[in-house]
Amino acid sequence: MRFRNAICFVALAIAWGSAFTAIKVGLEFFPPVLFAAFRYDLAGVLVLAYAAVATDRWRPRTSDEWLEVAIGGAFMIAAYHALLFVGEQETTSAAAAIVVSLSPVLTTGFARAFLPEERLTAVGLVGLLIGFVGVGVLSDPDPNNLLNERTVSLSLVFLAAAAFALGSVLTRRVETDLPIETMEAWSMLLGAGLMHGISVAMAESVADVEWTADALLALGYLAVVASAVGFLIYFDLLERLGPIEINLVSYAAPVVAAATGLLFLDERPTIATAVGFALILVGFVLVKREALRAELTGLRVTDERAE
Repeated sequence: MRFRNAICFVALAIAWGSAFTAIKVGLEFFPPVLFAAFRYDLAGVLVLAYAAVATDRWRPRTSDEWLEVAIGGAFMIAAYHALLFVGEQETTSAAAAIVVSLSPVLTTGFARAFLPEERLTAVGLVGLLIGFVGVGVLSDPDPNNLLNERTVSLSLVFLAAAAFALGSVLTRRVETDLPIETMEAWSMLLGAGLMHGISVAMAESVADVEWTADALLALGYLAVVASAVGFLIYFDLLERLGPIEINLVSYAAPVVAAATGLLFLDERPTIATAVGFALILVGFVLVKREALRAELTGLRVTDERAE
């Protein structure tokens, strides 16, 4: 199909962007960390079933493969989602999605520290700093009350994005041949188990859940559409487009989050939200400018050959 990549890209942006709104809806009925754990109980089983059918290895075998799963489960699933779900309680869907869009920029920063072959140029460092400024503008802190609920919530979401970025870098250091579907499935299941432990430590209880139709719809949407289907689309696009173009989903998702937040929750974006998003996007372009230039050159050559 001629427009397959574009359709899949838009579908992924919608699935992941609207997930922030679904999280906000579900938080009305679930304790936050337990909600995240339930999401990945279901998503992990679904992705593992897919991995069993679509790959030649449905489980890790070597110690390095289990280490990769452990890193993914601890950082990219448990830490990221526990912090995100707790943080989103006191902020909007769009604001949370914008802070999370800083992840590709943070990934470059962590790569400089943990991957010797990676380097951050002076322009890249400026981009990283601009991204941080964008988060600061978005949080719009009150100098007289720096620990207000919104600032604390956005700080937790920022830590969530940092955990995801760190996890993505650390998994690259392991470098196994484990199929990505299998790695994601087991990471989801491990991450869900860790979040159940965190939930118990926070004194959350299943008895606190309100099992309404909206609660089940939010949980089902997150587990099936945003997680299982979303990751399968991601795997497909990653294979055909590469990581740079996939990173751009991070900047389409906040637009979807803002639209669905306005439509379903009457969340109205502020000027600070728009300016913060613009700064983070500028930071991404500066950090990834060489990779983006290479991608654009490759697309231009492909188009010329097609003509």
